[in-house]
Amino acid sequence: MWIELDGLREAAASRQIAALFDADESRAQEFSLKTDGLLFDYSKTSIDADAKEALIRLAEAAGVAAKRTAMFVGEKINVTEDRSVLHTALRNLDDEALVVDGQDVLPEVRETRARMAKLASAVRDGSFPGNGKRITDVVNIGIGGSDLGPLMAVMALEPYADGPKCHFISNVDGADATDTLAGLDPESTLVIVASKTFTTQETLMNARTVLSWAGGQDALGRFVAISSAVDKCAEFGISAERVFGFEDWVGGRYSVWGPIGFSLMLALGPKAFESFLEGGQAMDRHFYDAPFEKNLPVLLALVGIWHQQVCGHATRAVLPYEQRLARLPAYLQQLEMESNGKGVALDGARLDRVAGPVVWGEPGTNGQHAFYQLIHQGQQVVPCEFMVGAEGHEPALGEHHRALVANCLAQSEALLKGRTEAEARAQLEAKGVSGAKLDQLAKHRVFEGNRPSTTLVYPSLTPYVLGQIVAMYEHRVFVEGVIYGINSYDQWGVELGKELANGLVPAMEGKGAPAGSSASTLALLDHILGMRE
Repeated sequence: MWIELDGLREAAASRQIAALFDADESRAQEFSLKTDGLLFDYSKTSIDADAKEALIRLAEAAGVAAKRTAMFVGEKINVTEDRSVLHTALRNLDDEALVVDGQDVLPEVRETRARMAKLASAVRDGSFPGNGKRITDVVNIGIGGSDLGPLMAVMALEPYADGPKCHFISNVDGADATDTLAGLDPESTLVIVASKTFTTQETLMNARTVLSWAGGQDALGRFVAISSAVDKCAEFGISAERVFGFEDWVGGRYSVWGPIGFSLMLALGPKAFESFLEGGQAMDRHFYDAPFEKNLPVLLALVGIWHQQVCGHATRAVLPYEQRLARLPAYLQQLEMESNGKGVALDGARLDRVAGPVVWGEPGTNGQHAFYQLIHQGQQVVPCEFMVGAEGHEPALGEHHRALVANCLAQSEALLKGRTEAEARAQLEAKGVSGAKLDQLAKHRVFEGNRPSTTLVYPSLTPYVLGQIVAMYEHRVFVEGVIYGINSYDQWGVELGKELANGLVPAMEGKGAPAGSSASTLALLDHILGMRE
């Protein structure tokens, strides 16, 4: 399969993407997909009919369909940790059973969600007793998926937020806690400590700092824990009725659908939170039922495979033309790079192709005045994934949204078509430039074009639509991982740095560096300690 795709890539390299539109008047329709209000356009890529068919055969040969079924029914596809992968269960709003290891897991999911809704409603209507004033602010303490997911979602759905204001602390840097807590009233602030094992070093350090700020043990009535370690929460002082756990078949970066999303439920209310779950579940059904050629997550994954594994483009820019999706690129960085940033296959053999692109991006139009210069005229090709809503949430500022959409469409058009030297010369000549200056400037105004991009269009950014988008990207990661032949659901690469940091903390107190530390680390440590003195 890969050899065939490599051959198709070589054929594609000799033509312009724009020529595909000249050869096929229906290309825009044939290489786009509409489903449940979403439009995914991948026609501005070098994928032609032959490449699309080969990519679909690649997915079929990799066993995507069978492994998709295995995931949804709870088989332990996370083989290195012997776990199921069932974040989809957190957004399953149906009544049927889902049996894993002989037990239906959905009743507990529903019971936990109901407990969350009851507490969220009490906080929002002012009946939550706590031990202070009515709650006006929420501080979520977490890191990784316990921070990026809820932070991204709360920002994205600000127009629907009619509850307490949510704030987030993640970095162990004391500046994060200091700046976040500044101006907040401890007696009207609810604190969420989000750590599945309740052992995450950064989270617990921040939790102790915030507890001290809130008033010590007397403030624990305003603390909530998102954790499965009820005993450790009790040791900290958080009672069981304010502890919401989730099973080990939910990875942190996939956990915003359950208790980790409690801050989102507090901000929006249980009803809007359920709409977010409904959007995710709708995407689950589409992913499970649709044939590959009409399957949005599958096509999104195959476009990514084509660009990285086949064409060799190392990075992927995610460019939401929606200011409230400002944290979506960072969220997708973790989702993709922690899931698929692997070097060995499931059998331990070294991969012969790089898995997992570098994911980055910023919202438009800000990025246009930052890194788009490199995207348009740099020598490296950066596939771009644009997304934009047909409508915004500020009707009184309609001209802003019209300009936003126009910029989004213009950027993908510019990447496609570029500008030839002849066109650049004609523009300059029209401005009266001639002679040697014309020869000099024209070359600087050439855009090669032929740069690939996709565009996702949604009606407007509602809780339901955000649920669709997040679930779509989750399933994209799954499909890519299956095709790479890796386990997308472990993250051993996170562990080594943590282990070494634990050994170096005493060294920062002058107790000596761990044995085996490199000469560079020892020299840096000595220098830092000297500066502190």
